[in-house]
Amino acid sequence: MSLVIRPALRTDAQQILDFITELAEYERARDEVLATPQDIERSLFDAGSTVHCLMAEREGRAIGFAIYFYSYSTWLGRNGIYLEDLYITPNDRGDGAGRQLLRHIAKQAVAQGCGRLEWSVLDWNEPAIGFYDALGAQPQNEWLRYRLDGERLIAFAQQ
Repeated sequence: MSLVIRPALRTDAQQILDFITELAEYERARDEVLATPQDIERSLFDAGSTVHCLMAEREGRAIGFAIYFYSYSTWLGRNGIYLEDLYITPNDRGDGAGRQLLRHIAKQAVAQGCGRLEWSVLDWNEPAIGFYDALGAQPQNEWLRYRLDGERLIAFAQQ
């Protein structure tokens, strides 16, 4: 049962949204998913998109995805990759699919001369933390992540 990793296609939009929803349910944030299939199509596949998506398939069946984009480090003077989501369906975990998907992105980062590959994980997600630790990734505990969104973002922009 070999794994196939391929770039996502516009026709994958509903499957991508389904995976996003499954991930949000696991992260106890299902009500925060506002995206529609049309939003996914537009943001991932329209001209000018800066977001990339990979699909993981086994025997022609989608089992996961990864969404990432290029970032920039002023200190390194180089691009990086920020991994927004990495998800493998629960029944397909444990046989290296997540590792292969992440390695695919890491190879792309190296090939593009990127200085880093970064992502965030919820502090209570012990299985994911264990997975990332086993890869040799290191948490960046000295940084706090901040966010402006929704009404707060609009209010700040209008000041």
